[in-house]
Amino acid sequence: MRGLYIGRFQPFHDGHKAVAEYIAEEADELIVGIGSPQISHEPQHPFTAGERILMITRSLADLKIPCYVLPVTDVNRNAIWVSHVKSMVPKFDVVYSSNPQVIRLFEEAGIEVRSPPMYERGRISGTEVRERMTNGGNWEELVPKEAAEVILSIDGIRRLQQISQSDE
Repeated sequence: MRGLYIGRFQPFHDGHKAVAEYIAEEADELIVGIGSPQISHEPQHPFTAGERILMITRSLADLKIPCYVLPVTDVNRNAIWVSHVKSMVPKFDVVYSSNPQVIRLFEEAGIEVRSPPMYERGRISGTEVRERMTNGGNWEELVPKEAAEVILSIDGIRRLQQISQSDE
C-alpha cells in the first residue's frame, strides 16, 4: 500500500517526522507531497521547495520504507485540487492528513483518508518553530537534526528574521 502525506512543512519538524514514522508502520511506500512549493521567502513560507526536499529527505533517510518527496504546486481551486494532486504524484492508495479541508476534499473524491495521531501538537507546530526562529528561541529542539542542519546551512534563521521585519 502506498500512502500520501501532504503538507507545507515550513519547516519539517519532529511532529512531521513522527507522522511519517507512524505511516511507515502501515504503508509499504510513502509519498511526501510538499504543498505550496512555489512560495518562499515569506514569514509563513520561508523555505524553498528544494530546501524542504532536503530537510525531509535527510530527516527520513532511515525510514523503514521507500519515501518519495515531491512538490505539489497550488492550483487555488479546491474543486480540481485532488485531481491536480493525483496528476503530480505516483498513484497512492490512502491519504494521511489531519487537516479538515484536505480530509474533506479527498473524501469527496472517494479516496480513503486516515488521520494519524498528532505528535505533541500543543508544543510542536510550524508556527511555533518559525516564532522561535524569529525571536531567538530554542527552535532546534523541535526539528530533526538533519532539518536543523539544512536550515543552518542556508542561513535560514537570518532569512526568516529579515523577511519578518516591517519597513515601517
